[in-house]
Amino acid sequence: MIWKVAKRVPVLVMTLALVGAVPLRIRAATQPVVVVVNLDQMVQPVSAEYVIRGIRYANESRADAVLLELNTPGGLEKSMREIVRAIIDSGVPVITYVMPSGGRAASAGFFILLAGDVAVMAPGTHAGAAHPVILGGAEISKTMETKIVNDAAAHIRSIADKRQRNSKLAEEGVLQSKSYTEKEALEGKLIDLVANTPRDIFAKLDGTTIKRFNDTTTVLRVADARMEPYVMTPRERFFSRILDPNIAFILAAIGVLGLYIEFTHPGMIAPGVVGAIALVLALFAFHLLPINFTGVVLIVLALALFVLEANVTSHGVLAGGGVVAMVIGALILVQSPWPEARIRLSTALGVALPLALITVILLRLALAAQRRKAVTGEAGMVDSIGVAQTDLNPEGKVLVRGEIWDARAQAMIGKGTRVRVRGIDGLTLLVETKSDSG
Repeated sequence: MIWKVAKRVPVLVMTLALVGAVPLRIRAATQPVVVVVNLDQMVQPVSAEYVIRGIRYANESRADAVLLELNTPGGLEKSMREIVRAIIDSGVPVITYVMPSGGRAASAGFFILLAGDVAVMAPGTHAGAAHPVILGGAEISKTMETKIVNDAAAHIRSIADKRQRNSKLAEEGVLQSKSYTEKEALEGKLIDLVANTPRDIFAKLDGTTIKRFNDTTTVLRVADARMEPYVMTPRERFFSRILDPNIAFILAAIGVLGLYIEFTHPGMIAPGVVGAIALVLALFAFHLLPINFTGVVLIVLALALFVLEANVTSHGVLAGGGVVAMVIGALILVQSPWPEARIRLSTALGVALPLALITVILLRLALAAQRRKAVTGEAGMVDSIGVAQTDLNPEGKVLVRGEIWDARAQAMIGKGTRVRVRGIDGLTLLVETKSDSG
């Protein structure tokens, strides 16, 4: 009997273990999920596409919330509006969170922060400075500028009012470019709370009833939520890198240099292919960036000066002027209020100096090769010196470069006379006595 009970013990233990595991599985199955989307760069078409796709994924996967982490200097208005629209239309609550400490949600990022169902900032962050800036050096009238500013102010007021936030402070962030620390934003009711980490946010918000943009209400269930990072695709990462003005400028330099090598040394093919691809990618990036055409003119002038340096003896003056023009042109090429969206001095110098050196050297080599007398083929025979092997009256034989050729002269040339080749007629050399030409 004891043996039978003992034999059943493992079965009982296993049964209890299975029964105990059921609640664990249920808890795992019902664990809240928060999709984390990280916007830590300029607001531009590629980053907007990524954020919108992340919010769409959260809706399709029926996540409990989206945590949109912000650390951006701002960006393009069109891309910002697309992100705001995606947040407003999302069936899943979107928590906008400025982080980490030292981070910011400036300019377009300020609109995105206030558009969230719940707006949060980490300690040591700031937001605001959302006054519209006309990029690309375009000249507009005062009336048009007023219209643009008022439109942006109305947009942020509508967002703040609908989210029951302080629309007056939000508007001042646009009209007066005011920026707010996390404490000022919280006291001014621009945001809902300050939190150190996402876990702090989830702990504070769990069970909170929030009002959605469409006036419905939702209870947040995010305690102990599983955070699911949503990352950029390789294509998005690639194009985001290209949209860095410094990378775009380097690609443009590689493109110009590759095509230049192909034109000055025809037949190499590889430099031309690489240069064409690099230039197309650079043009793609510059198409989306605010370009100052004065910078473009200075860079073109710099290239012209490099070419002149190879043709004219200026003792480096033209090349030096070209380097200065290219550096200045690069520094003002991307006209942006954000330092992250400008070409750095180190990049400008790192491109201008090697490009000047390589361009001048390659062009001088190409020009020298064009001017150099041919030493092979028919052209190489012209001006060669030989000796008449027979009398030329007017035809005969001559020895040139160790070979005996048929030759023809305009005047009688005696055997043994030194001759100079003046041309070729088929396989017959046209010659004259060397003394005739000095």
